[in-house]
Amino acid sequence: MQNYIFDFDGTLADSGETGVVATQKAFADLGLPEPTAADISYYMGIPIEVSFKKMAPGHEFSDAEFEKLLQVFRKYYQELESKMLTLFPGIKEMLAELQTEQKGLYVVSSKHSKTLLRNLKSLGIDAYFTNILGADNVQNFKPAPDGVLQVLELDNLDPDQTVMIGDAIFDLQMGKAAGVHTAAVTWGAHDRDSLAKEQPDYLIEQPADLTKLA
Repeated sequence: MQNYIFDFDGTLADSGETGVVATQKAFADLGLPEPTAADISYYMGIPIEVSFKKMAPGHEFSDAEFEKLLQVFRKYYQELESKMLTLFPGIKEMLAELQTEQKGLYVVSSKHSKTLLRNLKSLGIDAYFTNILGADNVQNFKPAPDGVLQVLELDNLDPDQTVMIGDAIFDLQMGKAAGVHTAAVTWGAHDRDSLAKEQPDYLIEQPADLTKLA
């Protein structure tokens, strides 16, 4: 495999607690029922512009109210990320090895690109990646294939030499829809059985295994 496209949250970075606390605080501030940690983790693979409405079933948001919810969440997330956002063990070593082997490394995330770049820089891994795409860079969010297709087009990549790597079923569905290989990692938001049902090409138990893909 020559080209590696990574999801960010739950794949490269352990951001679960950050996202859970920030989401619950934002919903509480607006007087909305707080989503459970399990629901927040499940929907972490898709943008908050989509997931927040799924976590408030039956609630009709005005445009102004919903924009306020997004703003409050982002404020809390930025306050919390310096204390809570960490790399999963072995991620930096895995990226360094792939870079040494001259593999193409990319990120496609449901985060806004500014937040994504800030997070990659704070974790000290931004320099490994040729291109990064956030939710604001695509017309259709995961599990639509737009993010992967855009990366393929940007660098004229061979889909048969490209793998989409993620911890959520949405990442795998996106990769399959784009016609690339898929690798599910088991240390993130979605459990192993749910990931296996998507029939990924690879089921990865630890970051070092990503350096051994055929």
